[in-house]
Amino acid sequence: MSRDARWKVLLELLVEHGRLEVEEAATRLQVSAATIRRDFDQLAEQQMLVRTRGGAVVHGVSYELPLRYKTARRVGEKQRIAKAVAELVAPGEAVGLTGGTTTTEVARALAVRADLAAGSPALTVVTNALNIANELAVRPQFKIVLTGGVARPQSYELIGPLADGVLSQITLDVAVLGVVAFDVTHGAAAHDEAEAAINRLLCERAERVVVAADSSKLGRRAFARICAAESVDTLVTDSAAPQDTVRRFEEAGVRVVTV
Repeated sequence: MSRDARWKVLLELLVEHGRLEVEEAATRLQVSAATIRRDFDQLAEQQMLVRTRGGAVVHGVSYELPLRYKTARRVGEKQRIAKAVAELVAPGEAVGLTGGTTTTEVARALAVRADLAAGSPALTVVTNALNIANELAVRPQFKIVLTGGVARPQSYELIGPLADGVLSQITLDVAVLGVVAFDVTHGAAAHDEAEAAINRLLCERAERVVVAADSSKLGRRAFARICAAESVDTLVTDSAAPQDTVRRFEEAGVRVVTV
C-alpha cells in the first residue's frame, strides 16, 4: 500500500473513531508498527492529527479532512444525491456550485446528462472550486465562470474579497451548496468562515437554493453559518435521513428529496 493510500485510510479511521492506536492501525493496514509511527509523525507535522503516547487523535472538534482524503467516503450516497440534484437543473440555466465532494459529484452528473451535450451554452456554471472548474472546462458546451480569490488547499476553493467583484455582477438560477452541517435551527454551515462567506454570496445571487448533503450532515452544526434553513428551497439527501429530521425540515418550508 502506498503512503498516500495509508494516510487516507488512517485519516478516515481517525474521523470515524476519534482515536487510533499504533498497533491497531498496523494490524488493519497490514504494515509494521514503525511505518505507522512514521506516518503519524508526518501527519502530525502537517497538523492533520495530534500524536499521543501509542497513537493519535483527531486534530479537534472542528477537524476537517482535506478534500483529497474525503473522496471515498459515502460514495454511493453522494452519487445518488448528485444525480437527483442534477435533475433539478434545466438546460440553459446558470448554476452556482460550491466546493466539496458532493458538489463535485453534482458537476460530474451534469456533465453526462444527454440533454446538456450541446447548447450555446447548454449550462452556465459559476464556481469557486478549482477542481470543479477543471473537470468541466473540457466541456465546450458549458460556460465556466470562476469567481477568483485565494485558493484554500483543504477544499480547492477560492475564498476572500476578490470573489466579491464577480459575484456582485451576476445572477444565478440555482445555487447548489455542499455543506458540513445542516440543521433546522442553525442552518447550513461550513468549517471555515471565509468559505461560508463565498457560499452565502452564491445563495444571495440565486433564485433558488439547493443543499446537497448526505444524512450524516443533518441535524449537525458547524462553526461558520452559510444561511438559515428558511433560505433553502430544496434539500437532497439519502434515504437514511431520520424521518423526524425530514419532517422538521419540511415544517420549516424546505422541500426534502431522499434518494
